[in-house]
Amino acid sequence: MDKQEAVRLADSELRIMEQLWLEGSCTAKHLADVMAERWGWNINSTYTLIKRCIKKGAIARQDPGFVCEALVSRDQVRRAETDKLLDKLFGGSANLLFAALLDEHKLSAEELRELRKKLEELEEETS
Repeated sequence: MDKQEAVRLADSELRIMEQLWLEGSCTAKHLADVMAERWGWNINSTYTLIKRCIKKGAIARQDPGFVCEALVSRDQVRRAETDKLLDKLFGGSANLLFAALLDEHKLSAEELRELRKKLEELEEETS
């Protein structure tokens, strides 16, 4: 899925997707039960959000039983949300986003090693 095909999901829709990514396919009724327990949502709210996700192409509905299955991966949604954040707050600059993250968060030695490794891999790819 490229940037233009990215599915944009509201926070409440992401909660539905997180449950599907965690469990795999499940019924809408099960999702409604989980959302009621975890977030206090009523069944109508959950079904409305599921239908919005279906309309956006994030969830497939299979009958009988109104079984829901994620059509987009967590990584696809993360990439879309990252692009949205970059455009909205950093003028499309990954460098500015990265600098802001480093300024605001203390990284462990292990996290720094992982970042260095990733940067080295990216350098090799662009060389």
